[in-house]
Amino acid sequence: MVGGWAWAWWFISDTQRITLEIMTLQPKCDDVETAEGVAITVTGVAQVKIMTENELLGVACEQFLGKSVQEIKNVVLQTLEGHLRSILGTLTVEQIYQDRDQFAKLVREVAAPDVGRMGIEILSFTIKDVYDKVEYLSSLGKTQTAAVQRDADIGVAEAERDAGIREAECKKQMMDIKFQADTKMADSKRELELQKAAFNQEVNTKKAEAQLAYELQAAKEQQQIRQEEIEIEVVQRKKQITIEEKEISRTEKELIATVKRPAEAEAYKIKQLAEGQKIKKVLNAQAEAEKIRRIGEAEAASIEVVGKAEAERMKLKAKAYQMYGEAAKTALVLEALPKIAAKVAAPLSKTSEIVILSGDSNRVTGEVNRLLAELPVSVNALTGVDLSKIPLLQKITNPQA
Repeated sequence: MVGGWAWAWWFISDTQRITLEIMTLQPKCDDVETAEGVAITVTGVAQVKIMTENELLGVACEQFLGKSVQEIKNVVLQTLEGHLRSILGTLTVEQIYQDRDQFAKLVREVAAPDVGRMGIEILSFTIKDVYDKVEYLSSLGKTQTAAVQRDADIGVAEAERDAGIREAECKKQMMDIKFQADTKMADSKRELELQKAAFNQEVNTKKAEAQLAYELQAAKEQQQIRQEEIEIEVVQRKKQITIEEKEISRTEKELIATVKRPAEAEAYKIKQLAEGQKIKKVLNAQAEAEKIRRIGEAEAASIEVVGKAEAERMKLKAKAYQMYGEAAKTALVLEALPKIAAKVAAPLSKTSEIVILSGDSNRVTGEVNRLLAELPVSVNALTGVDLSKIPLLQKITNPQA
């Protein structure tokens, strides 16, 4: 409720008050360094109040409801002093001292949004005093006094300078008048000389024009004579070109009859011979290919027949081996033994002589018998066939039996 009254139920409703009066604040910043590093003290006077618009009043109530007037003043005062300090750090002493209104306006513009978010309105803000402890401001006053004295001295010097300039201007005017008189005399003499030169130039021009007209007429006549000569040369050249064209046509026909036609006939002959040779080679190649194909077919058929016969022989041999059993295996091994012996003895065929060193002739016989006795064992290890069961080999390997 603003500026009115309302009912409040005791012990049920809660009521709190917030002042809407103008609050006077005196922000002060002691020994704050400016942009030039000079420490100054600035005091000001600010008039603030809580705004009464519903939305902003609600914000102010949210911030300050239940606080005293002094507490509200302290919050706003700290905000203003903070902004005042920050702005002082960006300005020079001269800007602050000489234009206080602009400085105060800058503080209002910078601080207004922050206090406005608290529901507070800055009605006015002015700078009350600016001073320092190092006599910087008093020095500025002395500087200003010295500047006034300097301007006075400069004024006297400028007056003396103007008097000298005026005197020099008078002398200059006198010299200008004299120069103008001399110039007029010189101009008169120059005009006379120019008129004489113009008369001479006109006479020379007429003479040159007459000479040029004579030379031009002579050149025209010479050009006409040359043009007639060129026309005569053109006619002669056309006749010569006609004769050369006829000669070229005759030579071309002669070349066609003596060179081109025989060459075309020779080329046709060579082409036909080449075509016949080509066809001959193709037919020969086809015949050779057919021959190779038939030989291959015959060899393949022969190999097939031989293979079938070999397979049939092997099949019959396998049936026989299966029928005779151990005896067949023995026969197979005995059949292969000469081939095995030949392969084993192949390196010995290159040996011209073998000498067995032994003083006892019986010992040589024993060595031979021992080799024969070991043969069945080796064959059995390789093939699985026991040759010791063959009666003939038993007699060879065991003569005492």
